[in-house]
Amino acid sequence: MKKVLFLIFFGITFCEAQISDFETIDFNLADNIAKLHKGASLKDMGKLVYNLTHKLSTDIEKFRAIHTWVCQNITGDYSQHTRALNKRRRLKDNNKAFLIWNEKYKKRAFKKLIKRKRTMCTGYAYIIRELCFLAGIEAKIIDGYARTAESNIQSLDFANHSWNAIKLNNKWYLCDATWAAGYLDENAMFIEDYNEGYFLADPLLFSKNHIPIKRKWLLNNELIKSEFNAGPIIYGEAFTHNATPIFPENLKVEAQKGSALEFILKANDINTKKISLLHTFRKGERKLEIENITYKNGYLSFSHNFKHIGYYDVHIQIENDIVASYTIHVTKAYSQVLP
Repeated sequence: MKKVLFLIFFGITFCEAQISDFETIDFNLADNIAKLHKGASLKDMGKLVYNLTHKLSTDIEKFRAIHTWVCQNITGDYSQHTRALNKRRRLKDNNKAFLIWNEKYKKRAFKKLIKRKRTMCTGYAYIIRELCFLAGIEAKIIDGYARTAESNIQSLDFANHSWNAIKLNNKWYLCDATWAAGYLDENAMFIEDYNEGYFLADPLLFSKNHIPIKRKWLLNNELIKSEFNAGPIIYGEAFTHNATPIFPENLKVEAQKGSALEFILKANDINTKKISLLHTFRKGERKLEIENITYKNGYLSFSHNFKHIGYYDVHIQIENDIVASYTIHVTKAYSQVLP
């Protein structure tokens, strides 16, 4: 059910591109080289890139070494991130003033990145692009909007995130080194927790929580902004399992009491016994009974029959990982509300 859309930009074919294109490549050497140079300085990026790539023969391996090194050596800086977003909010009606401030701020932020290896998303995207350039690999910084459980934006007033597009074998691929590197805990401390799912991510899954300002960087996805805003919350664990929620399409779902609500995931080689539906509430959580589990042609479907009216916070879980969340409003069946 692979949908391919051919659009030509700059002579490049944009089509569905993801890590599975390189399933025959062994990344162990690239990863080990990156680990060998853990702690290396950014002050001589040319030397760093040479050390990371000169023993590797293909661009994909060279990029893997660069990406792994960045994720293992750059620390997320919450203060930079919030300072830029707060300034953007304050100057939302004065774009010129924000751009002037931002240019000055980026210079200070990049100096901090080179010296202390601390940055925000723009810095991750910047260093990926610069190291790729020195390795002879074309990379672009993509600005856009990101949704998380903590940042469930309801409108796309201004861009709040940056990531990269990488050209390999004349095809463009998407990656997000910021989210691949780790996350900020409840105390705004950066926790290193590498998530390989953001490395050459599935464009369809990527679009569930990333939407670029320039639509061409969706890479073969016709998502529109309203769908992005209304969609379910997608977590990093969805990328770990390469599981894309397909249905329901929206975060807020209406269901009828006594009727089965279907859930559909696009996933490869998934164990149906490891799928569960979790209901969380003020006093705790419980697993909901799921029925009609089927897995066919890369799509897994199952359903649950809600027996009581009310609101439910429901989460699709793979093993012990929550991959997507919905808010479900269960009402009486139409026939039951007739006078």
